[in-house]
Amino acid sequence: MSHPLHLTRRGFAALLTGLGAAVAGRDPAEAAETPYDVSLTSDVMVRMRDGVRLATDIYRPTRDGRPLPGRFPVILERTPYGKTTPSRSEIDVRDPVAKNRAEVARFFVSRGYVVVYQDCRGRYKSEGEFVKYLSDGLDGYDTCAWIVAQPWCDGKIGTMGLSYAAHTQGALACTNPPGVAAMFLDSGGFANAYQDGVRQGGAFELKQVTWAYQAAFESPTVANDPVKVKALRAIDIKGWFARMPWKRGHSPMSPAPEYENYVYDQWEHGSFGPFWKQLGIYAQGYYDPFRDAPMVFMSSWYDPYPRSATDNYIALSRRKKGPVRLILGPWTHGDRTRTYAGDVDFGPAATIDGNLAPDFLSLRLRFFDTWLKGERNGVPAEPAVRLFVMGGGSGRRNAQGRLDHGGRWRAEADWPIPDTRNTAFHLHGDGRLTPDPQAAGARPLSYDFDPAHPVPSIGGTITSGEPVMRGGAYDQREGPRVFGCVEPYLPLAARPDVLVFETEPLTADVEVTGPVEAMLWIASDRPDTDFTLKLIDVYPPSEDYPDGFAMNLTDGIMRVRYRHSWEQPEMLKPGEVAQIKVAAFPTSNLFKKGHRIRVDISSSNFPHFDVNPNTGAPEGQGLTRQIARNTVFLDKDRPSHVILPIIPARKDHAA
Repeated sequence: MSHPLHLTRRGFAALLTGLGAAVAGRDPAEAAETPYDVSLTSDVMVRMRDGVRLATDIYRPTRDGRPLPGRFPVILERTPYGKTTPSRSEIDVRDPVAKNRAEVARFFVSRGYVVVYQDCRGRYKSEGEFVKYLSDGLDGYDTCAWIVAQPWCDGKIGTMGLSYAAHTQGALACTNPPGVAAMFLDSGGFANAYQDGVRQGGAFELKQVTWAYQAAFESPTVANDPVKVKALRAIDIKGWFARMPWKRGHSPMSPAPEYENYVYDQWEHGSFGPFWKQLGIYAQGYYDPFRDAPMVFMSSWYDPYPRSATDNYIALSRRKKGPVRLILGPWTHGDRTRTYAGDVDFGPAATIDGNLAPDFLSLRLRFFDTWLKGERNGVPAEPAVRLFVMGGGSGRRNAQGRLDHGGRWRAEADWPIPDTRNTAFHLHGDGRLTPDPQAAGARPLSYDFDPAHPVPSIGGTITSGEPVMRGGAYDQREGPRVFGCVEPYLPLAARPDVLVFETEPLTADVEVTGPVEAMLWIASDRPDTDFTLKLIDVYPPSEDYPDGFAMNLTDGIMRVRYRHSWEQPEMLKPGEVAQIKVAAFPTSNLFKKGHRIRVDISSSNFPHFDVNPNTGAPEGQGLTRQIARNTVFLDKDRPSHVILPIIPARKDHAA
């Protein structure tokens, strides 16, 4: 049953100038003075192909209590977070209070759009079982097919949304749905969930656990069962993370079995098989049918999805007419109105607001006006790539207690940046990091990796991890705010299981922009283990930071059983020396003169990723752990090194 509701908003008449004239034959000046309403028809149950019905809200332009006649372009957002709840990302610098979806809809409706919000399957008022990500492709197609058949739709649909609502866009685009004419994917839209967002380098991202635990409270099967609600509330999530490993049926998600089941399915499917090639989490397998429409992929350096954004951009900008655009900022997940990430501030230039657009609503409006209405407003001529290069600030502690790292926006013609110079920096036994290769006979470095005492995650590309972990840029020093740290809170560099390699103080500025990789020759006395990579900008000691500041930029991980193949894991043999590639997410940073470029190599990054038990046990099922003696080789024949994408000094182009 649908429920019409009229939301009167007098005073917005000027925003509809010309709309009434275009639709009802009125003079634009007369239309500008005519009050209007926004009409909401709520909880329309849209039937999917399998009979499941999804709750859908429709906002339409209305005047005098009646929807305006005629057809309009439609803006669609499909979300698991509640179609009537405020969206934490719908804020701007001038008004940091999150707008509810009715307010966002009103913004677009007042400018001549119909706006449709829909609860994903099994969430809030929609029917069916929630299985994260895997129903959104076909459900999205069916929803688009329903929209274009409605008398108020002109046949064009624009899609928008952050995070999961970006994943739903990528999923439906893989089905080439009818009507989709523009897409704005903000911090999501899996290129390959096996390599970012769910797993990475063979390891499992434990944010899937913290997300599932929090989201389970909103599941209809939990929310309507007081016993389950009480059981979930009794969970000490930090206590559970301190007591790993877990068992299926005995985990912090156990009070919500459907959530525990999908998480363990993701966790236990360690190899890249059919599970990971399903619609909704593997756009790379669907690029040919992927909808050809103008699209924007937006992400950030401390977000879980810059690799998805860049991979999608590279593939689709070369396959489709598009156009395809890429925006990469310095934020944590969806926090585009903040100038900071963690304990580091990038200055007033860092936000979308006042830099790339007056605000985020305006940025999307210009995009949709161009591609859904045909307005000539300059959008097609905008740069293909706009990215924020971090660095260049004063290095002082600002009034909010954060490091002033600074940075600026820059326009580029493509990604990867065409004049990138991928440069090998070699790891040396004395801790140096240089472009010079190793000397013959250099001795390897070994350390003991104890899964019971993993390296704690201090920031990084993390979201949805509270209260256990958080993303962003931080001094790589243990402290009471970081899960898994213990007194006396030493720098991570002091740990015996962290190998540190750094340059001499730089004699000139060096820009690194792009993906970062380490090519390592390794060995272990266990059949399986992990190796991790972290790139760090090391500030020299100063009055504000007497010990300097080791700022994390990006990191990666590699589970050694997948060194030859993601599809066919292979255990290490005793004494075997293997070459592996550890791939980190892309970043962009200006290392200032006097700073050092540092690379850390270790074997854990917890709780960002699950900890390898070193036993070779099946993924997500190992209940015992062993200490591994891990070795990195540094000689002339096994020259372990990191590849940094260096951007030569040149005249910048403002974004």
